[in-house]
Amino acid sequence: MFHQLMNLISLWALPGIIILILTIGLVRKIPLYEVFTDGAKEGFKVAVNIIPYLVAIIVGISMFRASGIIESIGVVCAPLLEHFKVSADVLPIMIVRSLSGSAALGVFSDIANNSGADAYTTKLAAVMVGSSETTFYVLAVYFGAIGISKLRYALIVGLLADFVGIIAAIAVVKWMFG
Repeated sequence: MFHQLMNLISLWALPGIIILILTIGLVRKIPLYEVFTDGAKEGFKVAVNIIPYLVAIIVGISMFRASGIIESIGVVCAPLLEHFKVSADVLPIMIVRSLSGSAALGVFSDIANNSGADAYTTKLAAVMVGSSETTFYVLAVYFGAIGISKLRYALIVGLLADFVGIIAAIAVVKWMFG
């Protein structure tokens, strides 16, 4: 019963919000099309403003992956990971997740295909992908959109949050599937 109710809510949530917004706009006699196109114009301006930041993060990610540094970090960290019984296969997710969500999903896909859907490594990788943020992307896009160039403590806090997310993912998966 609860499952069916949640499916119904998830099916109708977005259409319901759209209908609600349109209805309120019509009742208040707001020129909906004009307001919508003005918002789209502002969105385009923001997109143009963040292009340099996006290019910088894409180039940085590409250089990081092509340099082979991920494999080098894996060799160095392998003994520490073995001590905590964490497969070295998930190390690329730990590194890449802060940089790029799509790269992390690509690594996760490889892990799932190689290890199988029910493998401990796949479960750990899945929780890691969901428990951290693409810190560098967020800083590039959001800070770039409003013109902030000095990151100050945002980068440190973001990376610390990613680290805590990884540790929490390891602990939770070990506790649940150990």
